[in-house]
This record gives sequence, C-alpha cells and structure tokens, in this order.
Amino acid sequence: MLNVQALNKHYGQNQVLNQVSFSAKKGDIIGLVGENGAGKSTLLHILATLEVPTNGQITLDKQSFKQHHKQIRPNIGFVPQDIALWDEFTVEENMVFFEKLSWKKRNKAELQQLCLEMHLEKWKTPVHILSGGMKRKLNLAISLIHDPLLLLLDEPTVGIDLKSRQEIGNYLKRLAKDKQKIIIYTSHDMDEILNVCDHVFCLGDDAFYYHFLEERGKSVTIL
Repeated sequence: MLNVQALNKHYGQNQVLNQVSFSAKKGDIIGLVGENGAGKSTLLHILATLEVPTNGQITLDKQSFKQHHKQIRPNIGFVPQDIALWDEFTVEENMVFFEKLSWKKRNKAELQQLCLEMHLEKWKTPVHILSGGMKRKLNLAISLIHDPLLLLLDEPTVGIDLKSRQEIGNYLKRLAKDKQKIIIYTSHDMDEILNVCDHVFCLGDDAFYYHFLEERGKSVTIL
C-alpha cells in the first residue's frame, strides 16, 4: 500500500503541490492527469525519491519515506519522459549494463524475458536503429530489472505508434494484476487513461479532466 498524506511542495514562493493526499494498493494502476504545470512530474519525482517534499508524509508498505529512505528506494522503479539509453549499445548490452547497477541480480535469460514480455524481440539490435516504441519498451524493461513494487512512469507512451501504446498498456495491466505492482503514470492520452487505469487522480484547479473522465464512467478524484 502507498499512502500520501498532506503533501506540499514549494519552490520559493511558488506552491506546486498543495495538501495532496491519496492512497493506492497493490494491483492498482493509477493515472495522473492535469494541465501542464499542475505538478504531475513533481509528484512523480517526489514519489521516486528524486525530490523532497516541503512537508507531508509518504509511506510504502508502512515504511516512511523520510525514516526508511535507503530501504524504500530499491522498491521503486521510475521511467522519466526523456528516453535514457545508450544509443550505440544493443538492447542486450543496455539491459546487461543497467543490470550491473541494479539492486537485484539477473541473468541474461531473465533480462531477455523481460523484453519479450512486452514484445521487444530485437535483442541484438543497436538502440539507434530501434523505433520510438521499441525504445520506450526498453526504457520500461530497464526500470523493472530490480523488480520494484512501485512503478512510476512519466508519459511512457508519448510520441509512439498505436500498436506500441496498446502493447505497453496491455503489459502494464498484466504486470499490475499478476505481480501485484502499484503503477502510477502521467499521460495526456485520454483513451489510454480510460483503457488502462483503474482510477485517475486529477491535479490542479481545472475541472475539465474530472468531468471528461467521470462522464465516461471512470473512477476519478481531484487531488
């Protein structure tokens, strides 16, 4: 279980997050929507332990982010919006490289299986030859090497083809349900949000996303 209570984030006089509270349980896929500048990426960065909130409490499996920082980090996977791969390396070489930096050790067969599960078959292909969709899948696979409980994705399907978006969405649904992961991700693609997410959180004062999703029968909460 992930619990966020009364989370605030200030940059000088600019308040980005204001009293944000929510919870998510294992097996949940949570969509995070809102206008640009609403604080979606900031919230993901805080949950990824890359930024510190001004105040508020976060716990994951009853462990406090503040008190158990080192123990919690291996339970978190984060995929930023910008693709972070070695272009001249093959898919295999990227996976092996990042496995060496991982908290959990995997053999090559396990690494390749991670890729195959999301239809990334080009194991020996250099990254610079891959399509945008294949690069996104590899970015995701790398984030899962250490088998995190909490997976955070910032626009994981932006700029890629429909087939790849559907494959990633289907994979995330299987991952959440079969392996009981907590998945939180941002997206401006409302079809994706409707099809993949169990629940949606709206950040910011604009009620457009809330009404749009509620009218289509999606469970949605304004944070």
